[in-house]
Amino acid sequence: MAAQQLKTDPKYDDYDFPTTSPQVQSGHPGHTTAEQDAQVYQLRMQLEQAGYSERLDTLSMLRFLRARKFNVQHAKQMFVDCEKWRKDFGVDDLVQNFNYEEKPRVFEYYPQYYHKTDKDGRPVYIEQLGKVDIAAMNKITTTERMLQNLVVEYEKLVDPRLPACSRKAGSLLETCCTIMDMKGVGITRAGSVYGYVKQISAISQNYYPERLGKLYIINAPWGFASVFSVVKGFLDPVTVQKIHVLGAGYQSELLGQVPKENLPKIFGGSCDCDGTCELSDAGPWQDPQWARTPKWAGSKDEKSDVIENRSPGTVPTHDPQGGAIPETKQDEVTAGQKAP
Repeated sequence: MAAQQLKTDPKYDDYDFPTTSPQVQSGHPGHTTAEQDAQVYQLRMQLEQAGYSERLDTLSMLRFLRARKFNVQHAKQMFVDCEKWRKDFGVDDLVQNFNYEEKPRVFEYYPQYYHKTDKDGRPVYIEQLGKVDIAAMNKITTTERMLQNLVVEYEKLVDPRLPACSRKAGSLLETCCTIMDMKGVGITRAGSVYGYVKQISAISQNYYPERLGKLYIINAPWGFASVFSVVKGFLDPVTVQKIHVLGAGYQSELLGQVPKENLPKIFGGSCDCDGTCELSDAGPWQDPQWARTPKWAGSKDEKSDVIENRSPGTVPTHDPQGGAIPETKQDEVTAGQKAP
């Protein structure tokens, strides 16, 4: 199918970045059928009739439809559930008023951050699960704040990170490349790690659909690959293709996806960001050539500069790790989108 221009709706679509997906795959922007375009219209119309007026842009409609195999009713229910969750969780307020001041201390036990891009131009998201100590982390922060930080980071992946990466790549990028490092994850901590990852994965899958590009699980412990081979039988084949389970000899395959200069030294790359890759939030979203003020910041430019502790003209993002720079209060990041 030859790429075509995205059919947009002037009432909801106001994009300042490319809108054609590099993936020649049915249902992706620029590669839709007449029937799929009609389903976008149908979904939006039903949501309007139900009283919804936000996040009805074409790219969002397509993501929810893809997540539900273009079943309009199922996609509608997913969207309705998501909007209810956003209201209950206070997402719109969090993204503007979040201050994860304890982040450096939390990172001593659970580093999780966005750092530069892969060879396809997507944001790279990294989690190191080996040092996770829930008991120790609960002395520094709370599970609620960690989850709030997770949500803020997802919101900032959606804008400004992905739009900036799309501008630089010259094509639409809607997903990220996730690296989950399981080095040090032993039997004694496996239960608490699994419980937490399961919780944040649910947020990713249910409320931020179609954000996983590739997932590299590195330093996977003995037996993990065998367990995954069983679990993947219950997963969607498209999802399975995105997941790569690697042991200690992961570097060759990982460097095939992430440029060496963009990968932190700890994983075999050459980047050290002056020793603070996990706190740098380095990426196109910090480059004035590609970055723009996030739509969620609206006209609050002055407030945005305060929130991010950055000088006017730079993009409000997150502080270290691609999290949320000191804003007001809440907390945590996700298992990559295990989704982005």
